[in-house]
Amino acid sequence: MKLNFRNRIALYYIVVTAVIILGTFISIYLLVRNTIYESIDADLQFEIQKHSQEITIAKDTIYFTNKAELEEREHLEVQVNPVFIQITDTLGQVFDKSPNLKEDILQLVATGENSYFNSELSHKSVRQAQLPLTKNGKVKGYMIGALSINSALTLLSKLKYTLLILYPLILIVLFLISRYLAGKNISPIANIIHTTNRITRNNLHERVQLPETEDELYALSSAINELLGRVQAAMDREKAFTMDASHELRTPLTNLRGNLEVLIRKERATSEYEKTVNYSLDVIDSMTHTLEQLLILARMDKAHLVENDEGILITSVINICLARQKWFIEQKNIQVKLEYDALEHSLIPEYYSQLILDNILGNAIKYSAEAGLVEIAVQEINGLIHCVIKDHGVGIAEEDFDHLYQSFYRAKDSSGAPGNGLGLSIVKKAAEEIGARLEMKSIKGKGTVVTIIFKPILRE
Repeated sequence: MKLNFRNRIALYYIVVTAVIILGTFISIYLLVRNTIYESIDADLQFEIQKHSQEITIAKDTIYFTNKAELEEREHLEVQVNPVFIQITDTLGQVFDKSPNLKEDILQLVATGENSYFNSELSHKSVRQAQLPLTKNGKVKGYMIGALSINSALTLLSKLKYTLLILYPLILIVLFLISRYLAGKNISPIANIIHTTNRITRNNLHERVQLPETEDELYALSSAINELLGRVQAAMDREKAFTMDASHELRTPLTNLRGNLEVLIRKERATSEYEKTVNYSLDVIDSMTHTLEQLLILARMDKAHLVENDEGILITSVINICLARQKWFIEQKNIQVKLEYDALEHSLIPEYYSQLILDNILGNAIKYSAEAGLVEIAVQEINGLIHCVIKDHGVGIAEEDFDHLYQSFYRAKDSSGAPGNGLGLSIVKKAAEEIGARLEMKSIKGKGTVVTIIFKPILRE
């Protein structure tokens, strides 16, 4: 059976309440029953004790000392709930009994001393007790007392049926009330569902209305609104990224098409063909590089797992990156100065650290002057690996700092250097993936200092 959320809440509440009410009703019934029986037993005990003082034990018989007085007392007193008294021997043979028993006999039951139990007398329910009668320490017989409990049993029966009738009625009423209250309390959830179903990528600016009370539903609504905000920001970034990527790819393609169309309009010299083909190859290489970097960004969006990276020494990463930049270093006659601390046991994630250092070193070499100097220093401070890369190149203008990590953004004075503005975007995302921190300082015309602070992977 499938129930909606409101009915499930009401049902769970009723199940718990049913158990509590059932326990309460049983406790009430038992308490009333025990109280009634305790009162009857006290009266019965009093009567037996009183009549035990009015008997005589003589040899093998027991009898009332003054039975005529007992008969007269019963005749004069109007007894609403008469007490029946009977005297028997140890085998149950009747010696004497109160006049109100007439032809009836109370049965001797093998039970303990001063015990109370229910029995029947002339098809009527009575509460019965037995008192051993002793002489010289020997039991000579028993005094049996009994009181009618018909009225008590009628009262208990009415109480039982009243509780049995009230039990389901109370549960039904409570179920309806709890269902109504549950529906009222979860109505904000219906509003949340309605709002979230209405929101699409075309109206991500809409938000769930916050409840007036700052409770769990308020926290849920706030969390959904924050999620929608992050989704909207991601969609905006995706839209901007797609537009920038389209522009970056469309422009060289347009230029390439234009050059090729001009080339085939008429016969040209071999040198012109070679010049156009070489230009076309440069454009293709630039587009290929841009696509490769876009793929790197896409792979990082798919959460490349750092846990599977066994780590590598940072000195090894720097050597790999310098080997990749060897041709550019030789072309510009760049001098590279290295300073390493002893870092024999501190490893960093290989995949992402290569992305970071390759781009930072590439920028330092790209924007250095001919025969310039690039300084690389690595040291461990407070358990963190600090890698400082310093160049003495063109530097970065202050107004460009806020846009450095924006995809496809290029500083105004960098148009002469090859690139597409994706490098530092890759650096920032890679640093976020491994929890690295980036610090950059630059003075226009004097150079740039980039500090990358890595969290080492400790291996035994």
